[in-house]
Amino acid sequence: MAIEPDERTVIVTGSTRGLGKRIATRFAENGDNAVICSRSIEDCERVVDSIEANGGSAHAVEVDVSEKPSVETLIDETVDRFGRLDVLVNNAGINIRGPAEEISPEDWQQVVDVNLTGSFFCAQAAGARMIEQGDGGSIVNISSMMGSMGQQDRTPYNTTKGGVNNLTRCLAVEWAEHDIQVNALAPGYIMTEMVEQAQDETGFDKQDIRDRTPLDRFGTPDEVATCVEFLASRDNFVTGEVLTADGGWTAFGWGCKDN
Repeated sequence: MAIEPDERTVIVTGSTRGLGKRIATRFAENGDNAVICSRSIEDCERVVDSIEANGGSAHAVEVDVSEKPSVETLIDETVDRFGRLDVLVNNAGINIRGPAEEISPEDWQQVVDVNLTGSFFCAQAAGARMIEQGDGGSIVNISSMMGSMGQQDRTPYNTTKGGVNNLTRCLAVEWAEHDIQVNALAPGYIMTEMVEQAQDETGFDKQDIRDRTPLDRFGTPDEVATCVEFLASRDNFVTGEVLTADGGWTAFGWGCKDN
């Protein structure tokens, strides 16, 4: 059974808002060192100030996950500050919507660079550090239930999340000999700022989502953080898995509770 350090150091990318912020603050609440990172150092510092005001330990690092040198700096700064790296949560992601025939090369590449290439760069750098440390670690990739289904106007997003799922399986198999567990969490509709924004942009009805969800509600960032906690623990004998947390959406298929 893997033994975790008494105080872990955890990187959560895209951790200045939404799911990433709640995941990072949960680790800090549990006594771990939380590394807050995004493309805005000011936003990172605000989250760090909040964590420290509540007695937690945190550090802010500016990072562009689509740029390998920036990712390497993130890993180096983390280890310089806290001495080691135990957990990486690949949460940074973007979504550009539109009909497939109208997606520009630039928009396609941007989504691929952040969602898929960024996840690989971060996992690659973190995995190399964990191998060097010699006592294992945990990587959790934030995917989406959309990574295993087709959907209109979301081709870049869904495609990259499908890639994240298989990236997870490949790294889990390759790094198992180093006691590095690699898993993915695929949330469904979680009530976050991004969902609120999507509602404003697309005009979808929240009741439509509830009607498609057997649990009859949206998920919460707290529930997502709980799932990440489980996957980040190294005493669960789970690796190479994609845990879907969607209130039963994918199990239900494309039905509706009224039908």
